[in-house]
Amino acid sequence: MSIVSSRSRALAPSIYWLSLCSFAFGLCEFIAAGLLSPMARDLHASVAATGGAIAAYALGAVIGAPILTAMLARRPRSQVLVATMLVLAAGSVAMAQAPALGALLGVRFAVGLAHGVFMAVASHAATSLVDPSRAGRALSIVWLGLTLALACGVPLGTWLGAVSSWRWVFATIGVLALCGGAGLRCAMPAARQQLAAVSTLASLRAILQPPLLLAAGVAALVSVATFSFFTYVSPFLLQLGGLDAGWLSAAMLCFGACAIGGNLLGGWCADRPSALRATVLALAALALNLLGFYVLRTHPFAMLALCGTLGMLFFALVTLSTMRLLLLAQRHCPGSDAVAAGLNIAAFNAGTAAGGALGATLIVAFGLPSIAIGGALAALLAMLLLCFQSRKLDALL
Repeated sequence: MSIVSSRSRALAPSIYWLSLCSFAFGLCEFIAAGLLSPMARDLHASVAATGGAIAAYALGAVIGAPILTAMLARRPRSQVLVATMLVLAAGSVAMAQAPALGALLGVRFAVGLAHGVFMAVASHAATSLVDPSRAGRALSIVWLGLTLALACGVPLGTWLGAVSSWRWVFATIGVLALCGGAGLRCAMPAARQQLAAVSTLASLRAILQPPLLLAAGVAALVSVATFSFFTYVSPFLLQLGGLDAGWLSAAMLCFGACAIGGNLLGGWCADRPSALRATVLALAALALNLLGFYVLRTHPFAMLALCGTLGMLFFALVTLSTMRLLLLAQRHCPGSDAVAAGLNIAAFNAGTAAGGALGATLIVAFGLPSIAIGGALAALLAMLLLCFQSRKLDALL
């Protein structure tokens, strides 16, 4: 027991460096939403067109997470992680100097590719650097960086962009990426640098394993459920709830603060023998939470509480889903753990885009209140799919 504890303490710095790097990537991804107006004005483009900067990044992450990770399966793990940080650093400087929208979109797509690879490899690295009984908590620490980027980094970056320039924000991210890359270079243990012992072709085939695809489908539906509503949370609260801008800011603060707790809670649950039951209960709670928005939309304090629990449930499910895919990969395609984590990241990003599209469709067809019901139905579908998969796997064992 003391040996395990000593080993975990010795490797802790590398996991926290991974968290810092995920913060830098998360800030680069999410900050575009807060800087959209000044970016559009400076680049002489419409806000709608500049919004493509968000989509371009997400598309890069969808492609990079499973496919590029599989292609880099036999490269040393620390080398891949440091290389992605260098891409982030160079890309952030390029964004800060972008002369036109087209150049900005191209750079963000390239950085999105690196983002997908980093999060896939970092997720696998975190779980392999600690004792298996602490894998979920190690994974939650890595994902905590993304959560903090959304909860704290984006408001701070938006303020910095308002008082100076959006270009300085991306330049700052570049410096942060260099620091993170240097820290990883020194902290990652040399003894466990190899990412995988399987070939690129075998890693690519792992993406098509039915158990992994079903688990990725659950992850995608979680994202669809959350972002079919959360993409339009501002008009929902302002128009239906009758809240003002101050209440909206408080709701966003509740979402971000509770997301941090949810991330850590998900890691703790992932290490428990009842992780599957916790995931099912979290999906049921997500459905009830979204229905609560529909029923209690005229109650301001209820809206604040529901925004908080939405952030907690979503980020708990992110960690639980990632850990589930890693465990399924160990069972069905050993050596492709990082590719499985990449598949999960791709699923969440694709689900985010699909959720926004679903929400828009529901608003046009049934009105703004319907997005809460649509999200709840997606969460219930994810729960049913998870139950179906778990029973199918139990029948095969």
